[in-house]
Amino acid sequence: MQSNDGVELYYEEYGAGEPLILLHGFGGSSLDWAPLAAEWAADFHVIVPDLRGHGRSANPLGTFRHDQAAGDIRLLLDRLGVTAFKGLGVSGGGNVLLHLATRHPGRVRAMVLVSATSHFPDQARPIMRNYTFDLLSPEEQEKMRRRHPGGQPQIDRIFAQARAFADSYDDLNFTPRELAGITARTLIIQGDRDPFYPVQISVDMAAAIPQSSLWIVPGSGHGPIGGARWPEFTKTARAFLQ
Repeated sequence: MQSNDGVELYYEEYGAGEPLILLHGFGGSSLDWAPLAAEWAADFHVIVPDLRGHGRSANPLGTFRHDQAAGDIRLLLDRLGVTAFKGLGVSGGGNVLLHLATRHPGRVRAMVLVSATSHFPDQARPIMRNYTFDLLSPEEQEKMRRRHPGGQPQIDRIFAQARAFADSYDDLNFTPRELAGITARTLIIQGDRDPFYPVQISVDMAAAIPQSSLWIVPGSGHGPIGGARWPEFTKTARAFLQ
């Protein structure tokens, strides 16, 4: 699918139930959801895109804003004839869902936000400013290579975009009043040792969003749903979205 500004968006579909969109985190791709998409296709019409510039989606602009990515997803859903949907997003994918839920509250019925944020806090900005591919473990580097067929040039652009977040103040700037306009049932999940976002941000978002629940995962950092936590997360998220 091509967006209004020339972004070629790659996506996959599974199942034929209620529409559910799965949004990967910044630096990830639709491959992150492969096992879950196949499993949940029994209950949902699962839509799994690569966000602009990630995986097999192009991004000729060379920049990344969550509000623009939300526009891509809205257009994709329009073209698929999906008027109302549920969503699950991790980190950047959760931030995209926040844009969709505040701009188009009638369309988002329920959503699970993992390590999302209402704004980039001061503690995150030095980490973003110094974020490079070399900081990843060899295993994480190989995972990125598998997810991005454009190779190192594509990966380098993603890291440059992540560093640019350090000076971004208008893309993510949700006020309590804006969050209060969200009508979707919302489950917010965050690790209590997230180096980017203090727990208070999630607490404040849960207080502002009318139909919200909060799950703080002890002893966990950013994106606290992998490894041993995965079965508990998928069971909890599936039950909430159903």
